[in-house]
Amino acid sequence: MSEPFEDGNVLAGPAGEIFAVDITAATTRCVACGRVDAVASLRVYRHAPGLVARCAGCDAVVLKLVRGPDAAWLDLTGTSSLRVPLPGA
Repeated sequence: MSEPFEDGNVLAGPAGEIFAVDITAATTRCVACGRVDAVASLRVYRHAPGLVARCAGCDAVVLKLVRGPDAAWLDLTGTSSLRVPLPGA
């Protein structure tokens, strides 16, 4: 895939509308290869309807985030778990 990508930190603003915590600090486990990595380390592509985040290890789609005028859709089909650190814990 030769399309330019950005790191998972670009998800902070859009995901901040959904989550009360910084989602980029969370870790995800890729369904395809089992890699555990910070959301901030995902490769995020903006040239789709929404944001598509791919695993830095195997390039599989881990999550998709699409925002409309009155709703957001978060698809986590490519992740087997999402570990979100909680403040003060």
